[in-house]
Amino acid sequence: MELLPLVCLCLLSCSGDGSVVVTVEEGSDAMLPCSISTKENIEKLTFDWKKGRQEVFFYQSGKHYNNGGRTGQDKQFEGRVFHFEDELKHGNASIKITKTQLTDSGNYACTFPPDRNPSSVALHVAPDTERSVLRDRTGEKPGAAPRPYIDILAETKDSSLLQCEAHGDPLPTLEWKDSDNNILSAEEPKISNRGGRSYITVKITVTKTDNYSCVATQETLSHRIAAVTSVHLAGAASETVIHYGLSAGVIAAIVVLSIFLFAAVVAIVGAGLYIKQLRKENRKKGSRPNTANRPTGADQTTAMIQTAPV
Repeated sequence: MELLPLVCLCLLSCSGDGSVVVTVEEGSDAMLPCSISTKENIEKLTFDWKKGRQEVFFYQSGKHYNNGGRTGQDKQFEGRVFHFEDELKHGNASIKITKTQLTDSGNYACTFPPDRNPSSVALHVAPDTERSVLRDRTGEKPGAAPRPYIDILAETKDSSLLQCEAHGDPLPTLEWKDSDNNILSAEEPKISNRGGRSYITVKITVTKTDNYSCVATQETLSHRIAAVTSVHLAGAASETVIHYGLSAGVIAAIVVLSIFLFAAVVAIVGAGLYIKQLRKENRKKGSRPNTANRPTGADQTTAMIQTAPV
């Protein structure tokens, strides 16, 4: 196994007492260096890595934890610590710790019993902020839950009974949300086992037309994944749709248009009545007798005398 790519994964420095300080990001691999100055072949020798009292890696003449030749490795390091087989003949007893955890931070000692001085290595594992972000990590993390399965169990014109089911290791939590991302009140989750796998199921009854999502979350894996379903209820109104299928905007436009039409009709009727009244008054004025050229009372008497027969 080549060492150069591994060294690039971490930062090496020296402390004031001469010990090596290795800094890596959480989740990456760390190479802890250790070798004897003579560069002699150590394939038949013994070397031991410890972290305080924790047994990290022990090698003795070809036998070690990873090939079944040794027991007693601390559970924290099981399956994560490896040596460099091809480098033993050059006196290199370095090890690699894979998938580092925050708890791996600490001081490590590499010894060659019984008479060689130990080498000291300080490992610092820096938190990876990205690892704490909840997002879809399907295929990235073993045990990450796949997309939940949503089923419509029953439906009427006024309501719909939805069921969401998911599995994973560890078992995820489930939440129902509406299209505004509001968490909805649902039934208590139920756990079942089928085919050697655990499932979690949560049911909810919804009473409006909307898009509903079931969200599965595994906090320890920083994993979150969701499934979405659409519900259309004939007898229930959604937030944006009013009965008879008319939107609020259309209803408002109809109301405004109706007001204008009513005002126009009132104006037309009023104008017609006004015109009719004017015509009526004009007819009255035209039928009144004209007294401007009519004779006075004396003239009328004279006219009567003149026309009386003799």
